[in-house]
Order: sequence, then C-alpha cells, then structure tokens
Amino acid sequence: MTHVSPAHKQSPKALYGGTSSRRVTVRDIAAAKQRGEKWPMLTAYDAMTASVFDEAGIPVMLVGDSMGNCHLGYESTVPVTMDEIALLSAAVVRGTKRALVVGDLPFGSYQEGPVQALRNATRLVKEAGVGAVKLEGGERSAHQIELLVQSGIPVMAHVGLTPQSVNAYGGYPVQGRGEEAAQQLLRDAKAVQDAGAFGVVLELVPAELAAEVTRSLHIPTIGIGAGAECDAQVLVWTDMAGMTGGRVPRFVKQYATMREVLGDAARAFAEDVVGGTYPAEEHSFH
Repeated sequence: MTHVSPAHKQSPKALYGGTSSRRVTVRDIAAAKQRGEKWPMLTAYDAMTASVFDEAGIPVMLVGDSMGNCHLGYESTVPVTMDEIALLSAAVVRGTKRALVVGDLPFGSYQEGPVQALRNATRLVKEAGVGAVKLEGGERSAHQIELLVQSGIPVMAHVGLTPQSVNAYGGYPVQGRGEEAAQQLLRDAKAVQDAGAFGVVLELVPAELAAEVTRSLHIPTIGIGAGAECDAQVLVWTDMAGMTGGRVPRFVKQYATMREVLGDAARAFAEDVVGGTYPAEEHSFH
C-alpha cells in the first residue's frame, strides 16, 4: 500500500503522490521547490527494480556510478565506464513510465572540459533516453554544466563529498567543516546554480551548512548525509532496502531486510531441490 501524506493528496501536481502519469520534468522539479514540497530520489540500475520504484511513485531515479560498488563489484565508483552507464541507464528508462531518469557521468567522462562532457552527455540522452545527467564538482565543473544546459541537456550537480575523488580525499570524509571549507561549499553550490543546473546533490555535509545552502539557492538541494532541511533526499537503493552487506553509512535508514529475505529464499529453494520436493507434481508437464 502506498503511503501518501494528506498534503500530497491535496496536490495533483505533487512529485510524490500526484496524479499526473506523464514523465516528470525539470520544470516539475522547479515547481516543487517553489511549493516547498519535499521529494524522494532513489538509485536504480536495471529495468525490473526501476519498474518497482516507478510503481511506488518515486519521481526521480538516478542511474548512479554507485553501480560500481553495489552492482558491478568494483571497490569504488572510479572504474565505472560510459558503456556501463549507458547500458544500465537505457534499462532503467525502459523500466519506467513516469520517473525522471538521471544518468551519471562517470569519472573521466567530463573532466577534460566542456566538449568532452557534451559528447558523453549527448550519448546518454540519445542512446539511453535519460531526461538529465549528473556530474560532480562545483566551481571546477561550472563550464561543463553551462555548455550542457545551453545545448539542451538538463544537469543535476553534485557537491560536498564527490565519490569520484576518493583517491584525492583518501576516503569519504564529511565535507564543509570549518569556515573556509563551508564558504567554498557555498561558492560551489552557487556556481552550479549560476551555470544552469536544475538541482544539486549535497553529500556528507553538516546539516546546518546544508540548510544554509538550501535557503540560499532557488534550485532544489538533494541531500545524502546532509540533514533534514534539504529539499529532497536520495539513497542508494541497495542501502535503503537492506541489500547491502556489512556496515552501512550512518546516514542510511534501512526500510527492509532484502539481503536476508533473498538469502532465505535461495536456501529454501536449494533445500527443496536437494530434498527432492521441488519440482513437485504441480510444477511438472506430462
């Protein structure tokens, strides 16, 4: 059963809980900011999972380079390629009818400059059918964002912790602590807004700073480990659904125990096969 707040029931235009069946667009995202409406975003990497989230009413799905960690078996997002992003983005688009699908530009696909960024973003729009792309970086990526937007490609920016820079960070530390770092993060957020981004992900940012950024921008902020005052919240779906093994980040709330459920199902199947109870007569043909 879908749980929709009373406020959302009153607004047919709501991103989550609204009645429109057409694709969500960046104009809808902008309108939600003006209404003060909060909304959810999840990652997705395949058509079947994406269809479940689409039916649940998730309005925005990110085909994130987080696929490297939770889908492709890499130790970080750095090895993810354009071919992998394009393939899985196309699958998510095919699996959805309403959600705005945002395709990540992976490490090395836009750092050379605006022309490289445009070439790879265009590929995701043309080949995969995404409605927008995402790239990391604030002031350093402003020129890339500007050219993409001028060329008709909506861009979601990403500041704070940018996982593609894991080797430079030496890990995944909280960003924006201290006056100098906080001011740089504010400059980064305003730079991507000025460049034309329709929204900006704030990752691993102190809640107070994220709230200040949210108040200072006219585009929505999408938080992940950035407190409750952001306009939207995003989680990696395998974290959200309890599929991830081992320790999960502090900011993650697990809404299910899918790893346990799937493991139990696999063991039950195996025991039926070994014990000779599957397939039974009702699963056989004559």
